[in-house]
Amino acid sequence: MLHRPPRPYWKNRGTTTASASQTVSGKKSSLAESKSFAVGMFKGQINTEEVFPYPSVLSEEQAQTLQELVGPVSRFFEEVNDPAQNDDLEQVEEKTMQGLKELGAFGLQIPVHLGGLGLCNTQYARLVEIVGMHDLGVGITLGAHQSIGFKGILLYGTQEQKEKYLPRLATGETIAAFCLTEPTSGSDAASIRSAAELSPCGTYYTLNGSKIWISNGGLAEIFTVFARTPLKDEATGEVKDKITAFIVERSFGGVTRGPPEKKMGIKASNTAEVHFDGVRVPAENVLGSPGAGFKVAMNILNNGRFGMAAAMAGTMRGVIGKAVDYAANRTQFGDKIHNFGAIQEKLARMAVLQYVTESMAYMISANMDQGASDFQIEAAISKIFGSEAAWTVTDECIQLMGGMGFMKDAGVERVLRDLRVFRIFEGTNDILRLFVALNGFQNAGNQLRGLQKAFKNPLGNAGLLVSEVGKRVRRKAGLGTGITLKAVVHPSLSSSGERTVRAIDLFAGVVEEQLLKYGKKIIDEQFVLKRVADGAIDLYAMAVVLSRASRALERGQATAQHEKMLCDTWCTEAYDRITQNLTSLRSSDTRQFFKNLRGISKAMVENEGVVSPNPLGI
Repeated sequence: MLHRPPRPYWKNRGTTTASASQTVSGKKSSLAESKSFAVGMFKGQINTEEVFPYPSVLSEEQAQTLQELVGPVSRFFEEVNDPAQNDDLEQVEEKTMQGLKELGAFGLQIPVHLGGLGLCNTQYARLVEIVGMHDLGVGITLGAHQSIGFKGILLYGTQEQKEKYLPRLATGETIAAFCLTEPTSGSDAASIRSAAELSPCGTYYTLNGSKIWISNGGLAEIFTVFARTPLKDEATGEVKDKITAFIVERSFGGVTRGPPEKKMGIKASNTAEVHFDGVRVPAENVLGSPGAGFKVAMNILNNGRFGMAAAMAGTMRGVIGKAVDYAANRTQFGDKIHNFGAIQEKLARMAVLQYVTESMAYMISANMDQGASDFQIEAAISKIFGSEAAWTVTDECIQLMGGMGFMKDAGVERVLRDLRVFRIFEGTNDILRLFVALNGFQNAGNQLRGLQKAFKNPLGNAGLLVSEVGKRVRRKAGLGTGITLKAVVHPSLSSSGERTVRAIDLFAGVVEEQLLKYGKKIIDEQFVLKRVADGAIDLYAMAVVLSRASRALERGQATAQHEKMLCDTWCTEAYDRITQNLTSLRSSDTRQFFKNLRGISKAMVENEGVVSPNPLGI
């Protein structure tokens, strides 16, 4: 049973959303039905259902189960696991691996009847947060196994596949890995070259290819592998290569691994090349359907991203504890350094970034547990934001601690090294920004096309046209389009709620302007896309902290006023960033700025490095 908190008295005032079920020629737009807050804000709508009130999804039984797990897992990482030793050994100590198996940590979301703990996404996120707080190297070992390694079997596996593989994966005696990246295929996953050809008898595929930088690659016995397969189009008879996902066992033969990679961070996790040479994969080991592998891969990654945000929230919580301890005890110039404004600003900003990340992680996990299907933009935002916030917080912790922070014994330099890869793997933040912006532009573009169709039948769509034209006129005049958050935001956060509404109006207006200006060519305008994505990230962050702080105030939690300060601080600065970044896109100076960036980059490539000579001329 899923539980939502009751509506407080102030939630009954005013309207909650702009219409999310507008029609064109009497037919409901499928895109207008999306409950995603991120999808809505690209269209100037406020879809509150999945964001307000801040979701509570755990039943009493689930909460009790989680409570019983949090204590032992926390004690294990405090008393048994040694992150520094794992880092030095460049592998997870055997005692840690064995202890994790005994805790059931390798099968957290595998159903109970198949040997796992059967946790929901929110329960999983809480345990991942604990791991992230203590040891990201161990976190990658666990995450590569279940967040992506066998996640495809959970999402797309047949009953037979689940019964065959999940029980042994749940124990941790068998480790899983996710094999997508290749030497010539990184962010462009569709360009993979590994190939699998169906035998004439149709009973097996022969798989050939190599995968690189595979987490758990040297440990795994079961792999989710993506390869090109020739498929015939039944309509045209044309044969085309399409990506197919396979469950591959090392025991099939022809599966070899390279030596462990030497890395900057997460040294405790195993990373290796995996080679497939004439591997016979039974046809029943296709995951999903032939040719659907790209969708399988993207959905696996999309379903795992909330866990990364949870891990980053845990990392920041641990790092902030070190920073606060140092600031509270370090004396300089005759005073504790926490009394100095420069240090206070650092600590406050660290707390805000942690609060936003944690709020995102549990918002998205709850949405997933409630059955949400359209959360890919939010999941990508949480990965981008969390990985960058954790890097900033850890870097600032080292700065606050000075020379002590730079020393190995303090343990923070290891965290910084471990964190660096989180902005790269499972979708680089640069590519995910383009994903966020283009996904949003596509939804906004479909809405515009719907309006164009409505104009062809003005009498049949008079209400819609009057509403939409009126919104644009008010937006142009700076009057706002009438959307509001008053019914769902606590009254004491009204100023932050109003900033969010104004930011959504501005955001949607700029999105529409850029669409009308560039059309389909918007895909090539990456300077624009980056700034729109940054606006979307700031906006979604504003919404989630408004929701969480509103809940704290509604319930009268002991931390409510502190959470109000965190929320207001974020919303004030985020609004200023959004206003500056988006209004700049309307400026000719900005177009010249982009032109300068292109010119500088082109000259550097042609010169094979820095163009300007040394100022000494020697």
